Amino acid sequence: MKRPYSFSHRLACAGRGFLLVLQGERHMKVHLVAFAFVLAAGFYFRLSPWEWVCLLGVSVLVLTLEMVNAALEHTLDLLHPGEHPTVGAAKDIMAGAVLVAVCLALVVGAILFLPHML
Repeated sequence: MKRPYSFSHRLACAGRGFLLVLQGERHMKVHLVAFAFVLAAGFYFRLSPWEWVCLLGVSVLVLTLEMVNAALEHTLDLLHPGEHPTVGAAKDIMAGAVLVAVCLALVVGAILFLPHML
């Protein structure tokens, strides 16, 4: 019987996955730079704990969906390397999900930061 992987092994795999997305996906880099600015603004404006919860929630949602999008694209490219309308639709739908999360993050950011800025 095969032993389950240790926690440290699973953590290393997750870290490797994060680095793969960071190295291979330009949009992930853009999202992380935006996240760094958002964190800096949050500290600058001294957000309340609930504001932090909202801000971190939508930010992590965007980063997570970008990683899921990358995983889906890699999987679909492996399963069907050529052009196919269904594969293209699946990729577009996932990219749309990332876009929806980004729009939500922008709205939440505006709601949180505009009162501090005005």
